Amino acid sequence: MVDQLECNHSPTCNRRHSISIHILDDYSLLNIFNLCRPVLLDEDENDELLLLQGGAWDRENWWYNLAHVCCRWRQLIFGSSSYLGLRLLCTHGTPVAEMLVHSPHFPLIIDYLNGERKMTPDDEEGILLALQHCNRVLRIRLRMPVANLQNLIVAMDRHFPILEFLYIGSPNKHKTTLILPETLRAPHLLHIGLENFTFTIQSPLFLTAFGLKTLSLHNILPSAYFSPTVLLQRLSLMPQLETLEISFHSPIASHYVEQLSYAPMMTHVILPNLRSFAFQGVSAYLEALLPGVAMPLLETLQIVFFNQLSFNLPHLVQFMGRAENLRSKSTKLWFQRDAVIVATFPHEASKRYKFCIQVICSHFDWQIASSAQIVNVLSPVFVAVDHLTLDYHEHHPSLDWHNEADRAQWHELLKSFSNVKTLLVGDGLIGELSRSLRLDHGDRPLELLPTLKELVCYAKGNAASTFLPFINERKAAGVSVSLTVVRCHHDTTDRRVEHRIKSMGPQYARRDITQLFTPTQPSPTCRLTLPS
Repeated sequence: MVDQLECNHSPTCNRRHSISIHILDDYSLLNIFNLCRPVLLDEDENDELLLLQGGAWDRENWWYNLAHVCCRWRQLIFGSSSYLGLRLLCTHGTPVAEMLVHSPHFPLIIDYLNGERKMTPDDEEGILLALQHCNRVLRIRLRMPVANLQNLIVAMDRHFPILEFLYIGSPNKHKTTLILPETLRAPHLLHIGLENFTFTIQSPLFLTAFGLKTLSLHNILPSAYFSPTVLLQRLSLMPQLETLEISFHSPIASHYVEQLSYAPMMTHVILPNLRSFAFQGVSAYLEALLPGVAMPLLETLQIVFFNQLSFNLPHLVQFMGRAENLRSKSTKLWFQRDAVIVATFPHEASKRYKFCIQVICSHFDWQIASSAQIVNVLSPVFVAVDHLTLDYHEHHPSLDWHNEADRAQWHELLKSFSNVKTLLVGDGLIGELSRSLRLDHGDRPLELLPTLKELVCYAKGNAASTFLPFINERKAAGVSVSLTVVRCHHDTTDRRVEHRIKSMGPQYARRDITQLFTPTQPSPTCRLTLPS
């Protein structure tokens, strides 16, 4: 670094004419050091999983090399540890015992999140040793197999006076009971995330964490089920909450669903600071929860429903009607291997969605039926949409696309988008959608997509030509629709997405929706607009 901060004014690099950084006073050096501090979460970060997990903690060791430049720098850095926010990072391969003996008493960060690295006996011993210094532990992030987690969780039965961030989970679903110790206390806790955990929402941990900003309970096991009323009672103690995720591991038992339908809501909670809410479960649970909670500043809403025959969502419709921040002009539907996703965006160029609803089901005809039902039930949400994207992940060769039921399902899906002016279609859907849009006996020309002005197809070969009968039918009805074709090479984008989904597992696909929701538009070779 000294070399980088040394400027030679002579071509011969004469040392008499060089200016060294060592002439700077301590105040100037401190300002430079402060500029070297990393940002754990980039401003344009879209990965929701990374956001919930607190960002890139490996950047916390930024000051290690600076402290080894010279004694002056080391003394200056150590003497300004609070100003520079210095932390000691305990992670894979860190000699924790040696670090604790020879390093200043800075706050500790325990970070073992990388699931690709196996836990070693030295790693586990280092975590246990760091947890003994509970008065110094600032953040904890443990994501590892259950066998490794069990001993570490038991060791957390103490008071952590400065702990701000706690994320614990297993990457795989399991049946082992993982419960936080009753004696765990963290009065300054701001963020908590638990994954595949047997966790009770009535834990004493919440009785003291009044400043909690993030609560993420992902894949809640059936043995830890709690009712909407109990959840609202705990949420009433969290007025500072900004991010909330309630995700159940599997559908609840039928007798619980019946209870949800008749149980009166006795608790009403206002979450004045909540910006993001994510829910995974059955629709009956969400419908029982929404009448009891107000989220006036909500900016993003994400819902994942398990597969079910019908969706009755009157409270969600009312909730969406009151949520002004969730109104959008662009909608994208994405059909993937295990689910169908419907998401709305402020406009077509937005990277982050406002509202997203996903139904977990694998058969394409079921996905069409589910999305059609969802869109129709929530039709007030989509009435202002003028930009619609339809994309498709992989083929279902066993499906018969030519039967009347499929055509009727497509019509049910599209009829709610009465104000769409631009329609984008991915290559995998062109044939099926074009057949469904052709007029049949008794069909009115403008019954579907009556305001459509532009149709954009991301196509290979001449697939987009199948839309020409639809274009001509519109022209005969006095309506002009332009057809734009984007020629594509081999679809490498879908390959990358498919690999990501398989590596993450179905339960994580929903957390990366912002990245997945991209029209199939890899490597366009030419853009062709056909006259209407």
